[in-house]
Amino acid sequence: MQIIEHPTEFHVKIEYNRFRVHNTNLVKMIPGARFIMARKAWTIPLSQRAALEIVKEKTRAEWVIAQTRVPEQIGELPAMPELEYQIDIVNSENGFVPRPYQLQGIARGLELKGFINGDEQGLGKTLQSIGTLYTADKYNNEVVFPCLVICPASTKINWKREWEMWTGKKAMILEDKIKDTWHRYHEVAKIDIFIVNYESLKKYFVDFYPPKGKMKDSRDIILNPRASLFKSIIIDEIHRCKDSKTQQTKIALRIALGKLYRIGLTGTMIVNKPIDALPQLAIIGKLKDAKYFKERYCEGGSGASNLRELNYMIYKHCYFRREKKEVAKDLPDKQRQTILCDITTRHEYNKAKNDFVKWMEDNGCNDEEIARKLRGEIMVRMGVLKQISAKGKINEVKEFINEIIESGEKLILFHNLHEIGDEIRRIYPEAVSVNGRMSGEEKQTAIDRFQKDPSVQLIVCNIKAAGVGITLTASSRVAFIEYPWTYADCAQCEDRAHRIGQKNNVMCTYFLGQDTIDEEMYQMIQEKRHVGNTITGATDEMEMSFVDKVITLFK
Repeated sequence: MQIIEHPTEFHVKIEYNRFRVHNTNLVKMIPGARFIMARKAWTIPLSQRAALEIVKEKTRAEWVIAQTRVPEQIGELPAMPELEYQIDIVNSENGFVPRPYQLQGIARGLELKGFINGDEQGLGKTLQSIGTLYTADKYNNEVVFPCLVICPASTKINWKREWEMWTGKKAMILEDKIKDTWHRYHEVAKIDIFIVNYESLKKYFVDFYPPKGKMKDSRDIILNPRASLFKSIIIDEIHRCKDSKTQQTKIALRIALGKLYRIGLTGTMIVNKPIDALPQLAIIGKLKDAKYFKERYCEGGSGASNLRELNYMIYKHCYFRREKKEVAKDLPDKQRQTILCDITTRHEYNKAKNDFVKWMEDNGCNDEEIARKLRGEIMVRMGVLKQISAKGKINEVKEFINEIIESGEKLILFHNLHEIGDEIRRIYPEAVSVNGRMSGEEKQTAIDRFQKDPSVQLIVCNIKAAGVGITLTASSRVAFIEYPWTYADCAQCEDRAHRIGQKNNVMCTYFLGQDTIDEEMYQMIQEKRHVGNTITGATDEMEMSFVDKVITLFK
């Protein structure tokens, strides 16, 4: 249990564990105690300090002084530096050289060494990270190789291509057949870059991982001695390490310790709340005091406070972000529109919805505590509603696809369930797809065909498999028959088309089942933009065009 002292009141947050009922009953007994759902905490008047101190002693609760009384520290940030060298990181095939803002990103990386590049999707974060290490090695004589790149599985091939294309250095993707011998390739074949996906970190680099409940911190993880070969590390989509409790976050932190260059890449550093940034800052070596960070910027852990100061501090010490409209004037803006669909599965949906509502009533889900206990089951049942809605939208999506194809344009269609993707491919057998059941080579072949073959007008993409790290600029039309829970993931998918090289306005279309969970979910996605954008300085002023008015679900 955590007691957070604010200037005007106390907030009490109770963890879900075997003491929850006991602790909740103690708090309820304090005069003036009220549960605020928006805060997910009990509020207690300041006048009840004595009663709360008794509760603290009985429960051994953590007492935190919210760091909101000290005024926010905000100052002027210096301009991005200019690179001193005329680096020869050039693609001879098309004559492309880094753009001026990319050279500034490389220069800033050389200054910071441990940093997160938060440039908006499509601005070349990969190239900038490669350029930073290339310059550090060639012009500053810093020891940065061999380098480890940690990235999503779907982008490993792209990382290998980029390294070899821009620098001429050899890169290798770690595979099972070289699990015990990969280090020899550095010694014998002079391979300087090794690429691995998040899920394989333990397999390749960990000799001992403490059993559940036995780990105090990441230093308890015993790495294989070969992991010490790496002199630098790049972590692509570092926001995947936003949860300090996950295995991949702990291993990434352990591997990163002691590296001169620790580079994180993400267009969405803050997915939900400021606490997301804490493990990322630890990985790049820029977190000095975790307790202070939580108190000052997270209201003790799960809240958000002093966001303008946090924005200033991360920009000053370890972060930079540029948006397309600032640095890529030739890149058009993107628009979003929603299309409400009268689903063909209405009877099935209504039955499932009624069953869901009855189940919630029978299980007492109008009670906040009971609802929390059943959260997993609730999410599963909500997933069933999403699935039925998605099936019911296929006819309308089909009409939309036909219209786009008949006009001669290409279309990128995102979905979540394999069942939905399979149905679209059945209707459009000439389409290509990218999904989690394909190998890296198969995915890249599909991407290349879509990008280069005029006859391939439709690519059907699974959100998780194709949402990051790939370029689909052959199309300026993006559509979602299903979508994820967060705005960050939506933006990632949209920006497969909205990247450098795109010559047209990008239109992103979201299909919503009318009077279904889709409408509520889309509204939630849009509402989640605010906290992350306040911290990282991002803006999103794209025109929102609704085909029909979105109404609140279940009202």
